[in-house]
Amino acid sequence: ISFKTQLLYAIVFVTRYLDLPKWFRATYDPSQDTFRVEFLLGACLLLSLVFNYTFTFIEVLWTFSIYLESVAILPQLFMLSRTGEAETITTHYLFALGAYRALYLLNWIWRFYFERHVDLIVWVAGVLQTALYSDFFYIYYTK
Repeated sequence: ISFKTQLLYAIVFVTRYLDLPKWFRATYDPSQDTFRVEFLLGACLLLSLVFNYTFTFIEVLWTFSIYLESVAILPQLFMLSRTGEAETITTHYLFALGAYRALYLLNWIWRFYFERHVDLIVWVAGVLQTALYSDFFYIYYTK
């Protein structure tokens, strides 16, 4: 795989979607979106500095991204519980994010069974993320 191609695609998508905040502004309600993300960022940074495989800049950033991904849904779930309702598209979006995580779980089982591959950081973060989605999945399924 060409790294340069991947880099160019990353630049394409970053530059292509710079206008997203402009379009979402009409549907965004800051009075409802009050979750304190600085606590999540701080906790994930601390965890990545303490629990990583090697203490290098790239490895700490990778570990930070794993930890942050596992809790990134919390502001959305907090807002959903605070308002008590969500548009259909929002619930489908959350379901798709959770399904993405569920597919990762299947991948981990496959890799463990056939390759004996274990990545403790990814597994712990993934189990936490799945647990956070479980309440939403129950509500989504029953409605």
